[in-house]
Amino acid sequence: MKYYLVAGEASGDLHGANLMHALKEVDPQAQFRFFGGDKMLAEGGDLVKHYAEMAFMGFLEVVTNLRTIKKNMAACKKDITAWQPDVLVLIDFPGFNLRIAEYAKTEGILVCYYISPKVWAWNQKRVVKIKRIVDHLFCILPFEVDFYKNWDMKVDYVGNPLLDAISAFKPDVAFNQKYNNADKKIIALLPGSRKQEISRLLPNMLAAAKNFPDYRFIVAGAPSFNLSYYEQFLNNSSIPVVFDGTYDLLNNAYAALVTSGTATLETAIFKVPQVVLYKGGTVSVTIARALVKIKFISLVNLIVNKKIVTELIQADCNIEAITSELEKITSNKTGRRQMLDEYDALLEKLGKPGASQRTAVLIVKYTAQKKAT
Repeated sequence: MKYYLVAGEASGDLHGANLMHALKEVDPQAQFRFFGGDKMLAEGGDLVKHYAEMAFMGFLEVVTNLRTIKKNMAACKKDITAWQPDVLVLIDFPGFNLRIAEYAKTEGILVCYYISPKVWAWNQKRVVKIKRIVDHLFCILPFEVDFYKNWDMKVDYVGNPLLDAISAFKPDVAFNQKYNNADKKIIALLPGSRKQEISRLLPNMLAAAKNFPDYRFIVAGAPSFNLSYYEQFLNNSSIPVVFDGTYDLLNNAYAALVTSGTATLETAIFKVPQVVLYKGGTVSVTIARALVKIKFISLVNLIVNKKIVTELIQADCNIEAITSELEKITSNKTGRRQMLDEYDALLEKLGKPGASQRTAVLIVKYTAQKKAT
């Protein structure tokens, strides 16, 4: 069967690649065409557009890049129609993907949505639209099932695909030797995968690092950038940037400073104490605060509905606060132990690996059923 996938950022590329791998096991004749990234490309098929040309963060950033977004959307719709897939698989990225879903529905194409849009956070009435344009929705967070049930919508809970990615991870035994010749405890810096995130957060991360001379700081580089981009922030410091090695970095880290997003959950699964950081554009954050109806921004806290990790947002995300909170999870044994214990409860809620396989089986099943009608 023919599968058209759309992923618009680094996390979507990761989950898309794992899903493609699982789909090939269930359907050996699978053909792929997709918007995605290098990881999906490695699984085979045709890459139409790389997510590096698509990821814009925040309300203002989206508005200022609206022309590019509309151009990408038009190209995606045209390509879907030309290729005529058996099923469209949309991966997160709701601002773009819900519009693609609406179009595909008018074309009579089966629409499967993997990783639910975070409609529970704001503008919950979008569920009405999702019910109309999405044929099958696959959720990865435990509380989402009850949320959709309250809207009289049946969804498939498949578990969290990060557990798949991390369970498949094969550590580089030489990592510490390569990047930590002083043999100090490592603090991982994960400044995000978007240009806006990196430019706003990495300078403060690096400034706070100067207050911890007894630790080795290492930056996780995003795959859509090269070393020269990070060098403008590093100012000739000895802090290395590691590309395609975030899991190796977390596997060796003692603590971490992490940009809010998927990486907060990855860090928790690796059982690395962390401080979560977020700093957006002033206009974007003002709008978000007026609309968003949730208590937390990090997935770690959201899943258990309580504060496990400290979140430093906007003005609170400053060098002094970062230093203070990092001190609590490096030097304070009680603070570290408490966070690690809370991680155990989080992992219990997440369940077992296998989300990619479970989703692949369901997609093939639903697609076959539609073809048979």
